[in-house]
Parts: sequence; structure tokens; C-alpha cells
Amino acid sequence: MEKYIAWPAPVPGWPSAALRRAAATILRRAGRGLDRLGRRLASGASAAPAAADPVLEFYAEAGAPEGALYVDGRRVGVLPGVTRL
Repeated sequence: MEKYIAWPAPVPGWPSAALRRAAATILRRAGRGLDRLGRRLASGASAAPAAADPVLEFYAEAGAPEGALYVDGRRVGVLPGVTRL
């Protein structure tokens, strides 16, 4: 004799099977749409020129502001008390 048990057991208050199937269908379709959008955006991103790494400069020389920190030629701050890196 075989006995079949529904697992997981139905929980009172859960949405009906038809509602769950409809939600699953909507989520699968949204996932496919997002996948297509992601592939299209990724293919366009490779065509764009890559940004160069920022050039960091530190000056602790006579005549230069001591401890000045520059990024791409623009002064962004001062490292107080630092005379060399």
C-alpha cells in the first residue's frame, strides 16, 4: 500500500495555485526582459571608450604647497604633517 503526502502541506492563507502560477509567469517574463536589456546594455558599454585611471600627484618640494595632493592636475587636498610618501 502506498500513501502519498502533499509536501509541503498546504498552508491556510496562501494564495491559490492559479494565482501562484500567474505570478511565476509574470516573474519569468520580467526576468527574460531584464536579461535582454542587460545584454543590450553590456554590448553598448564595450563600444564606449574606457576612462583612463586618475593620475595622483603628491608634492613636498621647496616652493610647492607642502603635503598637497593632486588628482589629474587639480588640487584636492592637503595631507597635514606629511612631507613624503
